[in-house]
Amino acid sequence: MPPSAHTPTLNLVGAGRVAQTLASLWRAQNTFAVQDVLTTSLASAQAACAVIGAGHAVEHMQAMRHADIWMLAVPDAQLADCAQALATARATLPAACDAWHAPASVVTPHTNGPIAAVAAKPVVFHCSGAQGAATLAPLAALGWQIASAHCILSFAAVPTALQQFPGTPCALEGDAAACDQLRPAFSAIGARCFDVASDNKLLYHAAAVFATNFLPVLQATAEDLWQATGMPAELIPALRASLLRNAVANITTLGPQAALTGPAARGDTAAIARQGAAVAAWDAQTGAAYDALSALALRLKQRTPD
Repeated sequence: MPPSAHTPTLNLVGAGRVAQTLASLWRAQNTFAVQDVLTTSLASAQAACAVIGAGHAVEHMQAMRHADIWMLAVPDAQLADCAQALATARATLPAACDAWHAPASVVTPHTNGPIAAVAAKPVVFHCSGAQGAATLAPLAALGWQIASAHCILSFAAVPTALQQFPGTPCALEGDAAACDQLRPAFSAIGARCFDVASDNKLLYHAAAVFATNFLPVLQATAEDLWQATGMPAELIPALRASLLRNAVANITTLGPQAALTGPAARGDTAAIARQGAAVAAWDAQTGAAYDALSALALRLKQRTPD
């Protein structure tokens, strides 16, 4: 089959909410042909295929066929072992099984159709925000093109993520040829791609942690403090909704610096010190967090506006 008529095939190793969302979007756009799906069990792989609306569930790596693109969507702690296991499994196959015998060529993006050409060796990428493509070194040793692609979206539920995905920033990192393959594929489903240097992956992901992962922690801490001071529990849900809604509206409308309120916004360091001492007496770790965040708030107040 000539490359121009070939829809690149996609294999999934790991198929949780991120993989299900991306694969569903690619299937709908005919960007990739979802092929083999491997998870922790055959039943979960079959369930993932049902959500995606395509794919063949397999029980082990040795059963996975050649694919042009491989997505390793496993937890960060399992990535290195997964890459090594996949490399071991593929290394035992005949060379022809892992080579698409077309010359490597420039990928032509199609927003509603297949990628025009694929590379002579597979592209493999993972979805971790904190780890770089180097985690996939065992596959690079086989000649595969390696990359990471991290979408800055909370994949809390697949139906919601499918609706929210258009416009999502996507950080690409790794081999230039692999990123060139992935960029039009992610763009085809509405992602806004940008490059991040390998040395900056940890800082890049830490930013996402500050923006999203710490918000539930801060809210839970506030609610624990309220309840410790005698606020009736039935008042908290409405207060949670109103304060978060107003805070988000202020930040998105005014920007973080102009939305800052409270003693730090007033430069009231004496009040900050008194509150910090009271919080530390209640819980030392929470008190340390209060002091650190207050220092950052004061620094934000003093920043020269953009």
